[in-house]
Amino acid sequence: MVGPLNRKPGSSVPCPSSPTRRTALGLILGAPLLGGCAGGPVSNPFGPSAPEGPPGPQQQPLAVGTGQVKVGLILPLSAAGNAGVAAQSMKNAAEMALAEFQNPNIQLLIKDDGGSPQGAQQVTQQALGEGVEIILGPLFAASVPATAQLTRARGISVIAFSTDSSVAGRGVYLLSFLPESDVNRIVDYSASIGKKSFAALLPDNAYGNVVEAAFKQAVGRKGRIVAFEKYTADRAGAARTVAQSLGSADALFIADDGESVVAAADALTAAGANLRNIQLLGTGLWDNPRVYASATLQGGLYAAPDPSGFRAFSGRYRAKYGADPVRTATLAYDAVALVAALSKQQGGQRFAPETLTNPSGFAGIDGLFRFRSDGTNERGLAVMKVASGGSTPVAGSPKSFGA
Repeated sequence: MVGPLNRKPGSSVPCPSSPTRRTALGLILGAPLLGGCAGGPVSNPFGPSAPEGPPGPQQQPLAVGTGQVKVGLILPLSAAGNAGVAAQSMKNAAEMALAEFQNPNIQLLIKDDGGSPQGAQQVTQQALGEGVEIILGPLFAASVPATAQLTRARGISVIAFSTDSSVAGRGVYLLSFLPESDVNRIVDYSASIGKKSFAALLPDNAYGNVVEAAFKQAVGRKGRIVAFEKYTADRAGAARTVAQSLGSADALFIADDGESVVAAADALTAAGANLRNIQLLGTGLWDNPRVYASATLQGGLYAAPDPSGFRAFSGRYRAKYGADPVRTATLAYDAVALVAALSKQQGGQRFAPETLTNPSGFAGIDGLFRFRSDGTNERGLAVMKVASGGSTPVAGSPKSFGA
């Protein structure tokens, strides 16, 4: 039986999967489980990454903590622009997790990959030479295979932060916000309130391709697709085609970032669609002030982590660092809290695949998550409703994953 941990507020405790099966591992990481957790705009996960090229100047090696279990953390700390800013915020969050965990038995070896695959390979080799048992990161999809090439040969697991599912695989797990979770949650919820006929208008890009595959699979289990179109810069033609078919649909799914969702809705209205007579659906990218300000999108539903956990995390982060965290900072916090908890509870099997892929999953700042054997993840998300002042939850995050 997994016993409780003595902890400070914000650290990890065991979370049994059910009252009768307490031997299964489930952990609360970060804050007490709040029926979900997160909030704040999530940027397009398929947007630009760090520039290609040689890594930036490597910072001096940094070790945080004095525990016996060495954990590597790879981030693009010296990358230019937003990448470096995000990396610094994630580093801060990782150190915060370590500080908030009661007596962690880990030492965090923080490495700067400069935002490039070459840099990732270099610092991964360095970390392995220093005896790390698991690696957290890298952040960018192009850098993950460079790290995995070295870790797989040593049987070392990687928990990366990329949102590109194609880089997941044997021994490489993604702790990130994947579009597939958004799509499955919103389609399942829509079916539960009686929506069976779906139309969709998606961007013709990498994000749209991932969402398309997930949407067609999810609707195939719950209903039928009566109209499906993808658009490039000119949305008018696709919007006209979808508008003509909305009479036989009871839900319309538009998956894009805030500004583009508003433009797509405007194009549908211009094509003669009455969007007040249909349930609008979206993904976590709808968590955006432009969406809330759109009269057309009022009442639309989208899947996202519940905002309460991220608000609490942000408050603690601001108190410690005097600035707001980037939205992805919670990923670094949860990753460090997870490995600290596993190090305390699981002994020699702490980072084994069967431990990381426990079906009970874990619960962190952003609510429930679990790793699949293929390296992707599943998240327990809330359903949010668009309102002029922001969004309100209409269905909370699940308290546990299904049987």
